[in-house]
Amino acid sequence: MLEGLRRTLRLALARGPGSWYPAPYGPCAGAWPHRPLSRPAARSVPPPLSAAPRPRSLPMASPLRSAAALARQDCSNGCSAEASIREGTGEGGSKEVVGSFRLFEGLKAFRGVDNKIRLFRPKLNMDRMYRSAVRATLPVFDKEELLECIQQLVKLDQEWVPYSTSASLYIRPTFIGTEPSLGVKKPTKALLFVLLSPVGPYFSSGTFNPVSLWANPKYVRAWEGGTGDCKMGGNYGSSLFAQCEAVDNGCQQVLWLYGKDHQITEVGTMNLFLYWINEDGEEELATPPLDGIILPGVTRQCILDLAHQWGEFKVSERYLTMDDLTTALEGNRVREMFGSGTACVVCPVSDILYKGETIHIPTMENGAKLASRILSKLTDIQYGREESDWTIVLS
Repeated sequence: MLEGLRRTLRLALARGPGSWYPAPYGPCAGAWPHRPLSRPAARSVPPPLSAAPRPRSLPMASPLRSAAALARQDCSNGCSAEASIREGTGEGGSKEVVGSFRLFEGLKAFRGVDNKIRLFRPKLNMDRMYRSAVRATLPVFDKEELLECIQQLVKLDQEWVPYSTSASLYIRPTFIGTEPSLGVKKPTKALLFVLLSPVGPYFSSGTFNPVSLWANPKYVRAWEGGTGDCKMGGNYGSSLFAQCEAVDNGCQQVLWLYGKDHQITEVGTMNLFLYWINEDGEEELATPPLDGIILPGVTRQCILDLAHQWGEFKVSERYLTMDDLTTALEGNRVREMFGSGTACVVCPVSDILYKGETIHIPTMENGAKLASRILSKLTDIQYGREESDWTIVLS
């Protein structure tokens, strides 16, 4: 299906990670500097994070235009017909599975303490992107091939992976319809491209800072039967107005509520965890279930996996309401609340503005011990301080 793309990537790799020249044509013309063929021996720092990020789609080299498009394709009604790669090789795609691609994902490449570059559980991202594509009636694609292409791309641009254990290279696979018409229908053409950008630490001060949340049921992030469990741009674009109102009210993020009972769902763009003593007197780590309105976060899954492995307290995927939370706070049963996501890994919560009143969450007073433990464990794996089959080592 993507053999043409993979062949051009292999040719690019043969030229080496630093041999790209500015593209002389197309939307990427002049976008990339001519980099040296190898990193100078004395160099110990990455390209400056303060510089403008260099978004890169796969069309990165002028003579290798076909390495571009992870391919713009034809697919009859967006489903099952032959695909043709429009740029470069022009070779046809698979007749069984559309030589595909569309939506977006988010993952990172980390340079470890051993200078090796690692991806962290990227197959979970591929699985989620595939499910999102199906929900959006976009062409399905070979998840293994996409992951292989991303690995080759990161190898080509390995010098952009920061030489730091507090920074990383953000990877944004994006899958969009490119139908040359107006109307509401399945796309017959789609384009997959991948953006790369170095990113610094989530907490700029270097400390584990908690966030305050604004909870107002007049806005909802997702609803039953919708696309809240998919990684789609529409889910994020529609959240911006509420985020602005949260800031206007002196809060940093939105706590998304759902239903008449004000179920707690997500925090901003993060999944949510509550570490508490539940109604039955049990020590419990709880997070809302994947019922169709919750995004199945990769970090969320990692936290659940770790907690199950530790076996030190009850681990539940269950519904939580604002009444549950306020009652537990009154009974001094709440230990920690935190969000989880690719950007921050974990982010403690300190306050919630709800119905005009500020509700204090004693996460930091309790030492944020669980959140800190999870953060340390996951970053140790990501940066190679601890070996794990959750990572793929690229170099």
